[in-house]
Amino acid sequence: MTDEEPGPQGCGKEPERSDSLQTFGAVVKAFRERAGYTQEAWAEESGYSLSTCAGVEQGRRFPPPGFIDRAEDKFDAFGALRKASKFLSRGHGLAAWFRQWAKMELTALSLYTYECRVVPGLLQTEAYARALIEDVPPSMAEERVDAYIADRAGRQQALLGRRVPITFSFIIEQAVLERRTGGGEVTEELMDHLIECAGHRNLELQIMPLVQPQHAGLDGTIMLMETAEMRWYGYSEGQETGQLISDEKALSRLHMRYAKLRSQALTPADSLSLLKRMRGAL
Repeated sequence: MTDEEPGPQGCGKEPERSDSLQTFGAVVKAFRERAGYTQEAWAEESGYSLSTCAGVEQGRRFPPPGFIDRAEDKFDAFGALRKASKFLSRGHGLAAWFRQWAKMELTALSLYTYECRVVPGLLQTEAYARALIEDVPPSMAEERVDAYIADRAGRQQALLGRRVPITFSFIIEQAVLERRTGGGEVTEELMDHLIECAGHRNLELQIMPLVQPQHAGLDGTIMLMETAEMRWYGYSEGQETGQLISDEKALSRLHMRYAKLRSQALTPADSLSLLKRMRGAL
């Protein structure tokens, strides 16, 4: 899913700063200075690059996985950083065409995704996401890659870890997994992660088998969302473009196609079994 990331799930630029990111960055900086670290010394101590640490403090990027726990420990922050991180907003760092969707999904009741190109962003591992970004030209600086990875992780945390669970449905083409993007080790980790995700009680994961003569998704990916107001929206995406769909007739067609895809894909139990067999064959 596009969230200002390059490659099949986004083609973007440096994230803009939101108020919540700037405020969080200022809090991190205050605790760092209180603990007696220079920014350079903190970068070396934390294991993150100087540009990453600076980006967090300047409100240009989400804290990467593990950053907050390390900062809490080294800065003796009394849990303040963990609590503040729950209110981070990523809306201003998104492609213009995706911002409205991203804002609505934070309070969504249901999210349905059919994907035929890559594993959906919400289910990606860091290594898989990095492989996607690095495979698609043009190449970019390592710190920008790190920023995109952290932003994607922030979205995963915000939605998959939400206190009031979202109902998720994912349908993924088996061919996407057979491609082994990033190589064997990356694929092994991804498979393990998908198997774990399939066990979440609010998440339904289905695999569309390689051989399926009847296929309702030949027009491409489908994304559907039920908002907190119990209204449905769709989202369509191509290279460099995206479109929020609110027309009732168009939504009706997307719902019919998604319902058909659910019946054509393997059941969640059979999908999990297939994932485990694929993982064992690696």
